[in-house]
Amino acid sequence: MAEMAQYLTLGLAGETFGIGIRNVREILDMRPISRLPHAPHFLLGMIDVRGSGYPIVDLRLKLDLPSVPATDATRIIILDVPVGGRVVGVGFVADCVYEVTDIDEAGVEPVPEVGGRWQSDYIAGIGRKADKFVVLFDLARLMAHRGMPAAESVEVDETVAA
Repeated sequence: MAEMAQYLTLGLAGETFGIGIRNVREILDMRPISRLPHAPHFLLGMIDVRGSGYPIVDLRLKLDLPSVPATDATRIIILDVPVGGRVVGVGFVADCVYEVTDIDEAGVEPVPEVGGRWQSDYIAGIGRKADKFVVLFDLARLMAHRGMPAAESVEVDETVAA
């Protein structure tokens, strides 16, 4: 029997990406983001969600894609992300969110060696949903950046992240 895993699918620059649903805490409409001085270019700043601060990463900039203005479809995805041996809360800005979908883990293909428009260092593999490809993020590698303040953000209760 096929081993299915659930992923939240999201859109960035016309491509479909997936994040393991076990890492997703909530999805928010776009809102004002407080800037942080001297932050990496992809770190937009911080937002407050029910009294907790979350650093917000623009996935387009993190993947070296051009920045675009927010639209009515733009979402902030609040995630529990493994960073430096612990789990922290981080928000990702995506062009849009599609759905939660099942992807057959046995059918996930390795990242092609020929390159692409996105940084393949951050990709765990390529899954399939019907006749479409879903680029699956490796969140630990995506967040590995020495200038990222996620290590200083709110820690998550490990029982919640499991």
